[in-house]
Formats: sequence, structure tokens, C-alpha cells
Amino acid sequence: MSGRRSTRQTLLATGLLAVVALVPVAAAAPPDPGSNQAQATQKPHQRDVVSSVDPLIGTANGGNTYPGAVRPFGMLSWSPTSTRGDQTDTGAANGYQYDTTRLRGFALTHVNGAGCHPGAAGDVPIFPHVGAMTTSPSADTKDAVYASDFSHADEIAEPGRYRLRLANGAATDFTATTRAGIGTIGFPQGAPANLLFRTSNSLNGSEDAEVSIDPAARTVSGSVLTGGFCGRRGNGGGSNKVSYYRLHFTAKFDRDFVRTGTWVNDQLRPGTTSASGGEGYETGALRAGRGSGGYVGFDTSSSDPVTMRIGLSYTSARAAEENLAAELDKRSTVEKVAADGRRVWNKQLRGIDVTGGTPEKRTTFYTAMYHTYLQPNITSDVAGTYPGGDQKTHQLAPGQEEQYGNFSGWDQYRAQTQLLALLEPDVAGDFAQSLLNLSRHNGGVWDRWVHVNGSTRVMTGDPSAPTLAGMHALGVDNFEVEAAFDSLVRQATVPHPNGLSDYGCPGQCHGMRPNLAEYLRLHYAPQDNCHCWGGAAETLEDAAADYGLADWARRLGRDETSATFAARARWWESTFNPAATPTAGYQQARRADGSWVEPFSPGTQVGFAQGSAATYTWMVQHDVARLAQLMGGPATAVARLDEFFRRPDGSWTTGGPEDYDPTNEPGIHTPWLYNALGQPWKTQQTVRAYMDLVYGTGPRGLPGNDDLGTMSAWYIWGALGMYPQTPSRGDMLLSSPMFTKATIRREGGPTITVTAPDASPSNVYVRSVTVDGAPWSRSWVPASLLNEGGEIKFALAEQPNRNWGTGAGDLPVDHGMP
Repeated sequence: MSGRRSTRQTLLATGLLAVVALVPVAAAAPPDPGSNQAQATQKPHQRDVVSSVDPLIGTANGGNTYPGAVRPFGMLSWSPTSTRGDQTDTGAANGYQYDTTRLRGFALTHVNGAGCHPGAAGDVPIFPHVGAMTTSPSADTKDAVYASDFSHADEIAEPGRYRLRLANGAATDFTATTRAGIGTIGFPQGAPANLLFRTSNSLNGSEDAEVSIDPAARTVSGSVLTGGFCGRRGNGGGSNKVSYYRLHFTAKFDRDFVRTGTWVNDQLRPGTTSASGGEGYETGALRAGRGSGGYVGFDTSSSDPVTMRIGLSYTSARAAEENLAAELDKRSTVEKVAADGRRVWNKQLRGIDVTGGTPEKRTTFYTAMYHTYLQPNITSDVAGTYPGGDQKTHQLAPGQEEQYGNFSGWDQYRAQTQLLALLEPDVAGDFAQSLLNLSRHNGGVWDRWVHVNGSTRVMTGDPSAPTLAGMHALGVDNFEVEAAFDSLVRQATVPHPNGLSDYGCPGQCHGMRPNLAEYLRLHYAPQDNCHCWGGAAETLEDAAADYGLADWARRLGRDETSATFAARARWWESTFNPAATPTAGYQQARRADGSWVEPFSPGTQVGFAQGSAATYTWMVQHDVARLAQLMGGPATAVARLDEFFRRPDGSWTTGGPEDYDPTNEPGIHTPWLYNALGQPWKTQQTVRAYMDLVYGTGPRGLPGNDDLGTMSAWYIWGALGMYPQTPSRGDMLLSSPMFTKATIRREGGPTITVTAPDASPSNVYVRSVTVDGAPWSRSWVPASLLNEGGEIKFALAEQPNRNWGTGAGDLPVDHGMP
């Protein structure tokens, strides 16, 4: 591993405590960051692009985002936990949904856009209760007493800060550093005021929790032992109801407590200062009424708000104290920390500086950027300690700056991890090292979906292989490259006993590379004996992973290994049935005896994971030429793509068993396949159409689950006019940029400039391209352009140029295929 710059964001703010406004007020709007006025008065590094971000985008329409206060890659994310009248649920995935306007607290950890309900985390909701403590909050199973309604008119969400006035009269203002936060809570003057710490009430429940109140020190501290990823999943067989991390917190106040108390299950215990007890991982009546927490009360004879500073750690109470002390001190104020957070976010978001386009398009773009930086999440302390996959505390090795968690592999490897590698190669390298570290703690097994430090086994395939291969292709090398490669090769070649288990299937199958011995024998995953979610999907995912290992091996000079995995990467043909229907071939599930699983239709999901045969048939980015050949040639493949995207009336499809679904990952690469089939103008048309059709501003501005920034990353790639040819390579397929100029600044590396002076809503077609000033006829650019820097200039028009990018030498190459 190589040394690198420090990415820790340590804040030592100074100054007197400020009293913040308790009612949102309108502020004078700064110049639109993309307008001519702003461009004339501000240099690119000075532009306030934060004003173009709306954290409420994606909080409806199944986007599953959250609007609370957080820093880039932050451990702490302070955001509401909502309720629809069930204390064991939230009425929303990941804690918040725009149309759920009642909440029972503000939790300290979140996951962005996970596609289940509830998602994960939502630890230690803190609720300002205006009223006396009369019963146990855990006994308030319908959230009738210890919860409050609110109006969106009283809500302000912006990067790094979240403000909300509740209907009960309390007003909150929270801001975050990386591992800590500071907030003010204003209570109505003269009213009983209590702040509840619901330590056991994580989104999915908890195994254990504890709270301790120290009136003399004005502190509340504690922890929760939890995990239970996607606790209401119906297809995990109960395998998700386990603990894998303990979150510690320490909260310090500027005000004496006038009362203290705790509760355990249905017992309220006024005057006490400690309690413990978890809720379990069940839901509804099986969990209702259980749990523990504590509360502190405040004098409200004046209207001054209470100020709270809080620090987190996944390793110990002492580390939580140290993290808080390193990032905040007694002189910190909400205003100063929020201002610093705004500076941090502005720098982060200016990793891609765009000009041109409408204000709405820039809001969509920069909010997508914001969402891609919400993960991975730092799990290490300022002292370098972090929670391992073995539930033990580990220390960062020299050269690794941070340990990260939260890897939604099946989703992210298709778009988000490449963007992370492009913009933040040091973070990407630490993330790769983090996954290697966790695999070492897990007996050499690389899990598909890592939450914090825990193996959740969610989804299918082996996404770490293409993820790390793609990062390495984009110049990321600040991790143990050879060791990671060897470990992933071992996972792909040596059967593991867990691969014969059906525990957790179909959604969370215990084995990675399940039933590998049978896969190696048959060259496909048999539907009747694969111990996986779906045999055809597993075959395609493994082929993509094997191609990633093949290409990575080539770059490492491992020619024999490269040849072996390149051959395996073509095993997807084993589940392609050329006679699946009377008129066309499709991917189809197959039994171990070689027979096809019937009955079959292109819309079937038998053998697939969150997608149909019609969608998965196109999941061969690394071997498009062979896929087209099996379909009857490029012209036939193009005609089938046309039908995949268009209804009979010519309108664009937005989901359906046999149509393109822009809301989920297995097919999000398909609009770019036209490039390899010699009709790149259809890529340009299709990408722009879906960007306009299913993305936008407002809470419904995402097409579906953001899946830890994946769908947001797709939009960013589309706006730049490029997309990874395969998940494991750095070569980029070209479409048409949305903005007149985009300057991509790789942190610590070169700059890539994408210009399109004619870009407009109607100019969606490429007329010509130059690269570093020279004419460019290919519909793709090599990874070297991104790794070394350069300029791509597009001339765009309203009508397609059917000659550009269509020559035999201009098509993307299926590199390394035998």
C-alpha cells in the first residue's frame, strides 16, 4: 500500500455558543452556480454548488434516501425516524419517507437508498418530548404519546445540516462532522421538556442496549448491539435476525438536567440513571413493548435552546469520547460546524464542476453527486481502531487512512464504485482494503453485501471481483492489490462448505460462489442444485466476476490465470437457450441434467434475482459481439433492443416483465449496448430519454431505490456522456453530455474536461468528437484518458449522425475474450 493524503475531517471550532433561529426563514438566494452571472463573478473552486443540492430528492417514489445532517462518507448521519403508528416499524425504508409526517426521533446512523423496509441502522433515535413522562416509551407501542407530527413547511434539509420544527412545539437544528454532531433543541417556554434516548429502538430492533446518565457531568452515554439487515425480508429465512455491531455514543450538554429517568420494557423508572435491555429482531406484537432507554429533563423558564454534542464509535465508549473530543469542543456551535460542513461539501461536490443546463438539471446532477458521496461510510475511529468482521476491534495498518463499511455489492459494482474510483481514488483504495480486511476476518470469504462490518449475504453473485478490478483499472492501487486478487481468485476456484447450504435462500444465501464444484463441472449454476437465488442469474453474475478477474490478471502479468478466467467468462452461453421461444433466444434457468426449466416466458423471474429473463439476457457487457451473434447478428440484436425500450406505440418503457426497468440494476447498462452494435445514436437518444423521463427534482426525483448511490451514479455518468464499458474496466462508452462543460477533478490526480458547447434539451445526438484536439471516430474512449487526463469535445445536433462511431474499427472491443 502506498501513503496518501489525510482524509480525516477534524474540526476544532471556536467561538461563543450561538442561539439559532427556531423557525425556518427565507434567505436571499445566491447567484445560480451555473448561471452566467455566477460564472462571471466566481472561479470554479469558489462556486457554491451546495445550493444546488436538495437532500429531499429520493425521499418518495421508493428512492429510500434520507434528508438528515451528514458529512461525505460520514459515520454519523442525523436524520428522522418516522412512524405510522407501529413502534417496530417506521412507515418508511431507512427511516424517512416524504409522505410520513410523524416521527418518534432523530437517529444517528443511516444507509442511503437500501431497497428493503426497514433498511438498516437508524440507531439511537433521540426525541424531544414536550410533556411529562408518565409511562414507559417502550409501552407506547403505537407511537401515540412519545412522537410528534410535523409539516414540510417547517423543514430545511441541506448538505451537512437539518432543521425541523415539530408540531409539539420543539424545534431542532442538527449538523454533523464525520463521527460527531452538534444540535440545538428548543422547547416551548414554560412547558415540560424531556429528551428521550431510545437506545434499543434501531430500525430492525436490537439484541441489547444500555444507557447511563451522569447529571454531574451533564452526559448521556450508552450503546446498542444490533444488526438485523432488512429485518422484514420475507425471503431470507430468518438469517438476517442477527447482531454484528455495537454502536457506542456519548452526548454532552450545555445545561443541567432537572430530572432523569430510564425505562425497561413497560416500566418507567423516574430518578434512575441506568438501564439496559434490547427489543429483539421480530416485528409487530413479537417485539412491541420491549426495549430500554433513558431521558433527561430541562428547565424551560427561558426560551434558550439546549445544545447537545454527540460522538459515535463502533469500537468502545472511550473511542466515542475521543472521536467527539477530536471533532468538536465546548466552543463549537451549530452555525460554525454547519458552515464548515458547507465548505467540505462544496469541495467534495466540485469534484465535477458543470456549467450550462437549467437550474433544475443542475439540482438533479449535484443531488446525485451528493448521494454518491453518502457511502461507503467510515467505521474507524480517529485513533485508527475499527470493528472487524470477526466482531473484534482491529487497528488500521500503516498506509490505510480509514476503514469503511456499507458495500451494496450487487448494486454498486455496476456504476457507483467506478465513479468513486474516478473521483476519490484514495477513498476507493481504502474501501478496497477495507473489504479485504473484512474478508480476512471472515475466513477469506468476501461477502456480497457488507453492512458496517457484518456479512449480510444479500443478493447474488461475487461483486467484489469486478469492483476491485474496476478500481484497479482506473488507477487505484493504494491497497494490497496482489493479496486481494489472490484472495478473490481463491474464492472463485476453491469450493467452500457454505456453498452447499440453503440457509437464507433465496435472498440471503449463505454461500458465496455457491456450489462452486458443480458450477465448475457444468459451466453453469443449476437451478435445482445451485443453493443460490437463481441459477441463470448466478451464472451471469459469475461470468461478469470472472471477466473482471481475467482482465485484472492481465494487468498484473498473470497471463495463465487471465486465460483461465477469460474462458470462464464465456460460460454465460451455457444458460443462453437459442430456442427459448419460437422466435428468439433468451437466458433461461437450467437443471443439472441439462434440461431447461419450463414453462418459460421472457418475463419469467424463475432463475433470476430481481429481474426477468428479458432483462438478464443483456447482462453480457464483456461479450456483446458473441451475444449478438447468438441472437442472429447485430441487426437482430438492435431490433430486440428497440423492442426492449419501446412500447408498440413508440413510448418508452418504465418497467414490466419483458421491458427495460430503469429502477433496478440488472439492466441499467443496456442503453449503452447500441454502441457495440454499430448504432451509437440510439444510445445517445435512449440515455437522454431516460434521464429526462425518470429523474428530476422534488421528493420523487429518483426512479427507485438509490441503492447506496448506484442510481444516482447512473445519472452522473449519463450527464457526462460516458459509462463504463464493463464494470471491471476503465474504458468508457460515449453518449451525449447534458452540460456545455464538465471539469472532472480526480482528487490528487489529473483533470478530465468534457465540453459540448451545443448541449441543450434538443441537441441529444453526437455530430462529431475530438479527443485532445484530434478527431475521434470511436464510440468509446480508453481508460488512459481518465487515468492520465485530457479533453473530450462533443459537437451535438438535433438529428443523429448515422456515420459517427459505426465503422468496424470504431466499435467497442470485447477485450480479452477467447
